[in-house]
Amino acid sequence: MDPESGSRSPGSRSWKAYRTTLLLAYQSFGVVYGDLSISPIYVYKSTFSGKLRLHEEEAEVLGVLSLVFWTLTLIPLCKYIIFVLGADDNGEGGTFALYSLMCRKTKMGLLATPQAANEHLSAYKLETSSKETRTSLLVKNFFEKHRTSRIALLLFVLLGTSMVIGDGVLTPAMSVLSAVSGLKIKIPRLHENCIVFVSCIVLVGLFALQHYGTQRVSFLFAPILIAWLGCISGIGIYNIFKWNPGVVRALSPYYVYNFFKKAGKDGWSSLGGVVLCITGAEAMFADLGHFSKLSIRVAFTAVVYPCLVVAYMGEAAYLSKHREDLHSSFYKALPESIFWPVLVIATLATVVGSQAIISATFSIISQCRALGCFPRVKIIHTSSHVHGQIYIPEVNWLLMLLCLAVTIGFRDIDMIGNAYGLAVIIVMFVTTCLMFLIITTVWKRSIFLVLLFVVTFGSLELLYFSACLVKVPHGGWFPLIFSLIILLVMSAWHYGTAKKQAFELQNKVCLDYLLSISPSLGLVRVPGVGLVYSNIMTGVPPMFAHFVTNFPAFHRILIFVCLRTLTVPKVPVDERFLIGRIGPPEYRLFRCIVRYGYKDGGRDSYEFENQLLMKVAEYLQQEVGDSLVNGEMSVVGQPSNLVVDAVMGSERTERSKKRVRFKEAVGADVRQEVRELADEREAGVSYMMGHTCVVAHESSSFIKKFVIDVVYGFLRRNSRRPAVALGIPHASLIEVGMVYHV
Repeated sequence: MDPESGSRSPGSRSWKAYRTTLLLAYQSFGVVYGDLSISPIYVYKSTFSGKLRLHEEEAEVLGVLSLVFWTLTLIPLCKYIIFVLGADDNGEGGTFALYSLMCRKTKMGLLATPQAANEHLSAYKLETSSKETRTSLLVKNFFEKHRTSRIALLLFVLLGTSMVIGDGVLTPAMSVLSAVSGLKIKIPRLHENCIVFVSCIVLVGLFALQHYGTQRVSFLFAPILIAWLGCISGIGIYNIFKWNPGVVRALSPYYVYNFFKKAGKDGWSSLGGVVLCITGAEAMFADLGHFSKLSIRVAFTAVVYPCLVVAYMGEAAYLSKHREDLHSSFYKALPESIFWPVLVIATLATVVGSQAIISATFSIISQCRALGCFPRVKIIHTSSHVHGQIYIPEVNWLLMLLCLAVTIGFRDIDMIGNAYGLAVIIVMFVTTCLMFLIITTVWKRSIFLVLLFVVTFGSLELLYFSACLVKVPHGGWFPLIFSLIILLVMSAWHYGTAKKQAFELQNKVCLDYLLSISPSLGLVRVPGVGLVYSNIMTGVPPMFAHFVTNFPAFHRILIFVCLRTLTVPKVPVDERFLIGRIGPPEYRLFRCIVRYGYKDGGRDSYEFENQLLMKVAEYLQQEVGDSLVNGEMSVVGQPSNLVVDAVMGSERTERSKKRVRFKEAVGADVRQEVRELADEREAGVSYMMGHTCVVAHESSSFIKKFVIDVVYGFLRRNSRRPAVALGIPHASLIEVGMVYHV
């Protein structure tokens, strides 16, 4: 060791931390701020597209600038940077992160998992409790006593999630169409169909590149966004000094008051366009898991926020002297010599902004799927280092078709903007309401702080929401209809899944009873290891009892596997497996509960098989050392030196290379059971799963029959099968068909 390293280590660590933060801040430009940074293209155009076009005076222009400035200051800067980023769920952000945090800390959610089996997890131990306040007790008691309130809360969260998915449809259409429409400035005779056609080509190219993954193209994103921010801020400074340096006066809130005084009701209706200046602010919280709070705060406060303010000020300075250009203000305000370079950068920036919301949509759908609120879809992890970088083919192509339909169907930036603004403000209002619950029940702050947060931000968002509701007949209906469809899909899937699990729990079979009747069944044990997948953590699943009564044979070593997704982002590998024995040792029956976080990566079946059997072998050794009693479950961490992986020869197939040859790994002093496990492992491993058909009971109501038989049945038939989603090899799969009447 270098003797001087000790003296330099504190400074080196400090410099390394600074460098890491700055690097993350640089990378965040290409992922987080694309949507927020391209808003200047269409904010003024959308704001002055309605009745406000009757008030095209300098006071109204400066009033809109003041509204934009204070909206940017209050919501992205104060609400998200100061408050919301502090409500992370072990480093993860987003609507579901807030909800999972409440589920874990309180009994207010429907997705909470049993705490007894998970209380030893490090993710739970890191959370410290503070003294309950009167407000927190009142809120908790209300939700705990009324199940309907917990159902309403989950539906409210799913509504916000649906609106985020709606943003994934509207953002690419809005941003790309706005950027390409700049061609009409230089080519006035260009037909509208050409603008739509070029936009569709760009959109198809954008979604066609998604399968390469964010990792391969992300190095282009940050430079493009930085160049874009540099362009709009430089043009803004130029326009301020050339056209109207006095525009800085509009930073005073007096101009907001003066704006509403002069414009009246028309000014209120224009807020649906002003709200577009904060589109993408939610991404600062939703993409928190890829970066750090400090890096996001540094990037926004030091670069993004001042650049956007200067850009809006410069555009307002130009419009104050050229009010006839209000309906194409952004491109009209560009100096003649740099028009084409800025148009190219603007188009590239819209692609970057669209990429951010598309990636966020993939991430949110992955979280919903993990927590049982979305049908099973194919998830491809495009990065071996960053688990959040994923690609979902079905969702990608569906988003592309919807984006093309919106672009071709609306063909109007103003109508798309009306839909876009409504979706954005609903997502932000959902976050504000969830933050109210977080501040009261998790942070347990005083009622004064809670009211200050809700009144300040909630009233502002409700004001924008009321203005956006007026635009429902003019395009605002789209996010409402779309979100309701997505909400129905997620709610029906969650409801059907919950009913299926409740049926299995109510109809589980006692193992002692099953073994007591085994002589009459003529039950035999066949060579090999059987992995029985089920959703219950105790007892025998009904599908296994159904299988044994009809085919009285199962493997000499049987492991009941229960996969659980917890309301934590990630579960460390050494805390993932919870293993216990069922019955006396001669039965050779085990139960394994495998815990995953909702942000954990893909699950390779062969790697999982290796890990599981290694953990069972380690458990058997631990059972001797710790004298575990029958039925007691234990967390198995890293394997001991007695149990190690041994890779097969190069002549074996790729699948065989991933398997473990236990015979080469077992020492002479290991228990007989471990040697038997190695022998049975060599005999073969089979997977058993239920192939269930869930139907509503004949006495059920019409609504329940519609949800279970029609909606859930359609989704189940058209989603990926559980075995395919888990990557289980078809040749080793045993499926047991059953009908559940719920």
